[in-house]
Amino acid sequence: MSELFDPAGPAPFSALVVDDEQLYAQAIDRELRRQGVRCDLAYSGEQALRQVESCCYQVILLDHRLPDDDGIRIIPLLLARQPTASVVMMTAYHTVPNAVQAIRHGAEDYIIKETSLRPIIDRVLEIRRRHEVRSAGNGWQEHKRKGLIGRSAGMVEVVAQLEKIARSADTTVLITGETGVGKEVAASYLHGLSRPPGSPMITVDCVALPGSLAESLLFGHEKGAFTGADQTRVGAFEEARDGTVFLDEIGDMDALQGKLLRVLESRSFHRVGSLTEIPLRARVVAATNQDLKQAVKEGRFRLDLFQRLCVFPIHIPPLRERGEDILLLAEHFSSFFAEKLGKLVEPLGEEVRARLMAYDYPGNVRELKNIIERAVIMTESDRLELRHLPQRVLNAAQRRRSSSIPVDFVPGIDTLESLERRMIKQALRQAGNVKAEAARLLGISRYQLLRRMEKYGIQHERG
Repeated sequence: MSELFDPAGPAPFSALVVDDEQLYAQAIDRELRRQGVRCDLAYSGEQALRQVESCCYQVILLDHRLPDDDGIRIIPLLLARQPTASVVMMTAYHTVPNAVQAIRHGAEDYIIKETSLRPIIDRVLEIRRRHEVRSAGNGWQEHKRKGLIGRSAGMVEVVAQLEKIARSADTTVLITGETGVGKEVAASYLHGLSRPPGSPMITVDCVALPGSLAESLLFGHEKGAFTGADQTRVGAFEEARDGTVFLDEIGDMDALQGKLLRVLESRSFHRVGSLTEIPLRARVVAATNQDLKQAVKEGRFRLDLFQRLCVFPIHIPPLRERGEDILLLAEHFSSFFAEKLGKLVEPLGEEVRARLMAYDYPGNVRELKNIIERAVIMTESDRLELRHLPQRVLNAAQRRRSSSIPVDFVPGIDTLESLERRMIKQALRQAGNVKAEAARLLGISRYQLLRRMEKYGIQHERG
């Protein structure tokens, strides 16, 4: 797929204001420019979509009511083109359903329009501060090229850790996480950041290592070293040169744990049948879906090797804890497979998005990718429909309904804020104060839940 943007260097923090009230939009523009924010204006949905095709924005202020479209409907269209942008919905209507729909469609927040522009300006400046802290230069475009797509707090932290350890060229890294979360993708991203251009990344599946040939496959062997060794062979550690050796499923490595420890400690190895030491020039990155601490307690994994591998551990959260990333990834996979298969597929509809958000994804990102690929293959039109989704995904929505969060509205007394506060408290009680589960019930990310809890001073809900 073609990349969204490829600027020559770091761009200034930029905002797009989408509002058909031209004087209001221009007033926001003036205030943001005073704060050093580069700003563009769009007075319709169509104009906004054209703008995001040609310019890169860190924040999009989007009016709910536009002359040619509904602001909520075009949120996924904007994010499909600029997935790193923070979309903030601006509305003059104090309605809970619209606010909830905006969040579920990918908006980061919503703001009630007031006479004062201060709340809007402050929100943009807050996003700018967060952007400056967690991203350096062109980080999003780079990690998007490597497949690390995500705006959730968990994935932002993963990318920040990878970028930090990239500066330490030889430090061993241990990546943990459930099957399918993207551990190899993270290793590939780290490889691209920290190793010389063109250097190889050699992947070794520790589950598939044959016992008798494992040492040869890793370290190589000399001609005549053993029966059948009719020529000299270069192993993975030597083949990697200045690149990366990625040891996948390291928890399943058995006989070679001691030899691997020696290599990591001495930064050298030798081929089977040779005493000549070869310096280790590559970075070693290991990954596992197992609890290595438990494996150490059970005697299945060496404590000293675990400590050596765990110099810089990085944990990739499961997809069910990444809230907003589910739809971001789904739109990405839909576009990718549509282009691959020569089809034109519209952004996901509301019903499909709701069903995708209701599912727990035991297979994580890999499972979501397979679900979307199957749907794109099955569709004969330009839309993905419910009938294209697997039954297990459709059934999840039925289970979700049984755990909904009804909140009564009291006209004349309740405000949007009081309703949202009650919904959050009720979700926390229903989830037993497990914030990831409460966020799932509300249809938002854990990061969004934590930010709203802070906003309303909700510290802890007792069961």
